[in-house]
Amino acid sequence: MSTDNTNAGLQATLDNAKNTWEAKAPEQIKEIYAEGIADVARQNVIENAKKNDDKAPNFTLTNATGKAVQLSDYLKKGPVVLTWYRGGWCPYCNMTLHYLQEQLPNIQLRGASLLALTPELPDKSMSTAEKHQLQFEVLSDVGNKVAKDYGIVFKLTDAVADSYQKGFDLHGFNGDESDELPLAATYVIDKDGTIVYTFLDAEYRNRAEAKDILAALDTIKK
Repeated sequence: MSTDNTNAGLQATLDNAKNTWEAKAPEQIKEIYAEGIADVARQNVIENAKKNDDKAPNFTLTNATGKAVQLSDYLKKGPVVLTWYRGGWCPYCNMTLHYLQEQLPNIQLRGASLLALTPELPDKSMSTAEKHQLQFEVLSDVGNKVAKDYGIVFKLTDAVADSYQKGFDLHGFNGDESDELPLAATYVIDKDGTIVYTFLDAEYRNRAEAKDILAALDTIKK
């Protein structure tokens, strides 16, 4: 598997971006976002989310071009890496998507598929897919319906929601005013629908590393 370049970790890149932002962001904004992260933890989302050994709920969603994509169809072909991103407005999500695109050959070498879900409207997710030249399915989970089945949805604090709305029009991106987002979760799902790897974190700037995803795929019997 000579294409493996997992030594270049994603988290170091995200941490650098976080440190750069914190060096120049106003203290009030930093406090608002820190409280937002703490509030996610208080909502017990991680405790109630799907985890290892749970069965992954099946779903059908449309991709960026309007085609219906069903999880069970992909599981017939092999394992699935299922990952959520908050939206194309999130720089940490964009870095993660770019990283996952780089890692796609390593995922495919293990017979697996990669599906990315977002609460964004289809035209927004299409823009994200085109911008990053993504060669995996990007699916619009409008209203976070699938994310709710996986138990990974949380409500933003009023202060964070106000900041997001003023900053980039979150309601316009998602087509609703729920002020709800999914955790930036990642699952590896075996062919029988069993979850074998789970990444959940209230801190949205922490994401699953490729080495952990690939290690989980390597445990699945061919």
